[in-house]
Amino acid sequence: MSSKRTRVLIVDDSATMQQVLREILSRDPQIEVVGEAFDPHQARAAIKELNPDVITLDVEMPNMNGLDFLERLMRLRPMPVIMVSSLTSRGAETTIRALELGAFDCVAKPRLNDRSAIDDLRRKVKMAAGSLERYRLPAPAAPARRAPLAGNPGDDRIIAVGASTGGVEALICLLGSFPEDCPPTVITQHMPALFTKPFAARLDRLCAPRVAEAHHGAPIERGCVYVAPGGKAHLTVRGKPGALRCHLVESDTVNGHRPSVDVLFNSVTQSVGGRSAGIILTGMGRDGASGLDGMRKAGALTFGQSEDTCVVYGMPKVAFEIGAVAKQVPLQNMAAELFTALRDTR
Repeated sequence: MSSKRTRVLIVDDSATMQQVLREILSRDPQIEVVGEAFDPHQARAAIKELNPDVITLDVEMPNMNGLDFLERLMRLRPMPVIMVSSLTSRGAETTIRALELGAFDCVAKPRLNDRSAIDDLRRKVKMAAGSLERYRLPAPAAPARRAPLAGNPGDDRIIAVGASTGGVEALICLLGSFPEDCPPTVITQHMPALFTKPFAARLDRLCAPRVAEAHHGAPIERGCVYVAPGGKAHLTVRGKPGALRCHLVESDTVNGHRPSVDVLFNSVTQSVGGRSAGIILTGMGRDGASGLDGMRKAGALTFGQSEDTCVVYGMPKVAFEIGAVAKQVPLQNMAAELFTALRDTR
């Protein structure tokens, strides 16, 4: 492992939060805080002078809209950005838009006594630095907005999807090609509480199927996509094919996550066996790999996002290495591959 420390620039209009972030990050021997900025104008000058590896960026700041700054940054000097957000509905919606624009990930504003939040921030900062080369490559052309796929694929099967870091962009791309009458689809995306409801609402506006945050007891129906609520419970599928419902389980974290992709995938296997398809998208860690392996062994179709299209090739890599992924597919081709396979295996 390289001994080079990750150089971080903190951008936040609160001097108190700057101090908190500096103290949290500086205590990690692999991280060096090289400077702070109170607004995007100061940040722009500091980036040129200090050449940081990663930026932590407050969602709402004076003098320039944070989203405008991020959009310019990603266009003119793309680099890893961790959004640091207050857990409010307004902050969540802005953060989701930031993730869509290319921010690496988001975290809630941490407190010095919250060990879990501190560890999460440090881990994401170092992981973001590891993706630095990806940001330095020429930006790929934005994929053209595709019309949803036609037809009535999948008969009585269910689709289960797991994602983490980079999942906002990935899910928008994937679901943007889903037909209005798609098979019922359940999603676990690692995301803080209060973020999943506005994220589901944004997906609903952008995609042909109906998309909503899952609630306990909701019937799982064709043409509908259900997003696991962040933070409080695991999303599971209960019932029999044709009579499935969302079931929220308030239990301990699994693989460090609640909701967990493994828990979702395992419940799909238990409820419908091979009458399903599983997809594992970009994300750090190994959550979902074991559950996807169980789906494949039960006869389900299984897909993993290809390395070159992942923000973080972590979860799909582990799933591929243990044999859980039957086929690795570039993100932009995932929906077409999925529905072709569903039609061919009726």
